[in-house]
Amino acid sequence: MRRLVYFIVLVSGTIFAQQKATYSFEVSDLRGNTLPHKEDMYHLINGHPEGVMLSFLVRTHGEKEWQKAYNFPDYGAFFLYQDFNSQPLGQCYSVGGFYNFYFLNRHLQFRLAQGLALTTNPYDKVDNSKNKAFGTKILDNTNIGLSYDNQTLFKNIGFHAGLLFTHYSNGRVKSPNSGINTYMLNVGLNYNFDAEKTIVNDTAMVQKNYREPIHYNFVFRSGINESPIIRSGQRPFYHIGFYVDKRFNRKSALQLGTELFLTESFKDYIKYYSVAYPDKHIDATTDYKRVGVFVGHELFINRISLEAQVGYYVYRPFKKDISIYDRVGMKYYFTDKIFGGFTIKTHLFLAEALEFGIGVRL
Repeated sequence: MRRLVYFIVLVSGTIFAQQKATYSFEVSDLRGNTLPHKEDMYHLINGHPEGVMLSFLVRTHGEKEWQKAYNFPDYGAFFLYQDFNSQPLGQCYSVGGFYNFYFLNRHLQFRLAQGLALTTNPYDKVDNSKNKAFGTKILDNTNIGLSYDNQTLFKNIGFHAGLLFTHYSNGRVKSPNSGINTYMLNVGLNYNFDAEKTIVNDTAMVQKNYREPIHYNFVFRSGINESPIIRSGQRPFYHIGFYVDKRFNRKSALQLGTELFLTESFKDYIKYYSVAYPDKHIDATTDYKRVGVFVGHELFINRISLEAQVGYYVYRPFKKDISIYDRVGMKYYFTDKIFGGFTIKTHLFLAEALEFGIGVRL
């Protein structure tokens, strides 16, 4: 499994490796609404979701180059409790890691958080057949927030208020998997363990030219998923990609590539579809393979980077899904040439696969 066991480990490891860090603890109260993205989800919305988020923050000072490049962000770990106030959905308990990025004289905070969640009430054919959102007990959790932030409202106590978007899904590791999205008002307080945050602005640092020639990338992604037919069985998939990238500056690179999708669960789905919907005239021997072309963007932070891609299927004999797909996720560079990654591939709001990948950049 929003997406990211190793991301959490990396963030946690960085916390304890920091030499001159200052720390803060934050408590947030959450109240909001569920965003139904499919018509068959309205029956799950019986009330307004609410929750509490606890965060441990490391405030950066500029000891490392990437901290200055991103305006001295925070990073840390979070715990999120969310009650959907819906009997079929139950509650979720999440843990993970995050980054906070600051704008407008550090009063506008953008949070990007990723973790794993435990749901109390997943789909069950007998006891909870209404819950088509969560097919497994363990889920991916993604949180995106935008808040006004005042870190020193009164001495060491700060205040924040804004909106938090949350997403829960298992990436169709197992069906059903419609997922749930919520948006909530986020109001809270933080306590700074240090009286003042000192920023190190080293003007003597030599500016590095990050512009690079075109690089060639090969990536292999794999995992397991299940067709949209509930309990049809989990099957492995193999996604093989090649792309070129061009890095223009410290933060950004653009990508252009192609990839082959070998999704074993599609074989079962095609056979089922050919029998269940004879009016669609789908042959049971229809080729399950797909080929896509895509464009993408990579945002470099330190050894971690964020990746987003949008693709189009140029070869897709079984035309059940839409022809456009997208992918978001994270990469970690073990060396300048070898990287690992964790991504989620979707068709708009509907996830198809959680991908674990390994690649080389030449």
